[in-house]
Amino acid sequence: MGGPRLEVFRMCLYLSFPVAVFWISNQAEYFEEYVVKRKREIYPPENRMHRKELEDFKELMRTKREEKLLRELQLQTSAEK
Repeated sequence: MGGPRLEVFRMCLYLSFPVAVFWISNQAEYFEEYVVKRKREIYPPENRMHRKELEDFKELMRTKREEKLLRELQLQTSAEK
């Protein structure tokens, strides 16, 4: 029906489309624009105040845990006597 010219055109189209999409999607500008900006939206850089709050919270939890362990140890030693 279409002949060999149509078949060659279709073959070129079938091969060039995936290659073109792969080439466009792997451009550095596209990567920078889409992936890196999206990552910064999901995981924003930490500020100092936020970091200080986290450190204070960790210290509070550590002291609570130590107090609990000390109470358990005291109860255990008093029960043994």
